[in-house]
Amino acid sequence: MESYATAQQVFAAGLVFARLGAIVMLIPGIGETFIPPRIRLSFALAMSLMLFPIITGSAPPLPAEASGLAGAIIKEVLIGLMIGAILRLFMSSLAAAGEIVSLQTSLSFAQTANPMQAQPSTSIGTFLGMIGIVLIFATDLHHLFVAAIVRSFELFPFTRDVPVNDAGQLAVQTVGRSFALGLQLAAPVVVFSLIFNIATGLVGRIMPQFQVFFVATPLGLLLGLSVFALSLGVIGMVWIDRYRELVGAFAPS
Repeated sequence: MESYATAQQVFAAGLVFARLGAIVMLIPGIGETFIPPRIRLSFALAMSLMLFPIITGSAPPLPAEASGLAGAIIKEVLIGLMIGAILRLFMSSLAAAGEIVSLQTSLSFAQTANPMQAQPSTSIGTFLGMIGIVLIFATDLHHLFVAAIVRSFELFPFTRDVPVNDAGQLAVQTVGRSFALGLQLAAPVVVFSLIFNIATGLVGRIMPQFQVFFVATPLGLLLGLSVFALSLGVIGMVWIDRYRELVGAFAPS
């Protein structure tokens, strides 16, 4: 190996690949479960070879013991998992919005296989998740992913310890913001459902002999999906703007 690269260069490239491999395994779009792991790791290896000449200068010296080598690699894997998990957690906002819309339109029992998750979810949640992946690539947000990966070596250099406390706080904040955003995205359907149910209750009280559920269930489903379809464009724009702000915390200004 010394004929092609020194041991120090191989060690630095291994650290870069350890972090990039962990990020690519979780990052939205590229790290989806329906993409074979071999392709994802090959993509991470190609990126590592491209970024190695830029980052190799900040790499620590080669440890003299195997324990130091394993510790350095594990630290880089943990940092990569932290970054990838934060970017992945924000995708749950679309799943939350889909679940809320499904509950309000009585479609919560319509479960389909979600390619972005390891378990089935509602049809609307799966639909919104696929729209989110399309928006990431259609708006070139994946370019910011690459910029965030490069910037991570400045925010979390090789000599810095894993920020466990900061990562935990950021994960909790991201989950809270994702759920709040999911409720905001589903707000038009929630408001319509509230007004529609109040009107249905008033009709049932005024006309007890009227078959309220027989008429209200299909009408509520049709009107709820119509409101959801009309607000779909706004949902996509608001979500991609919020996601851009999150990635902007890692990407350079």
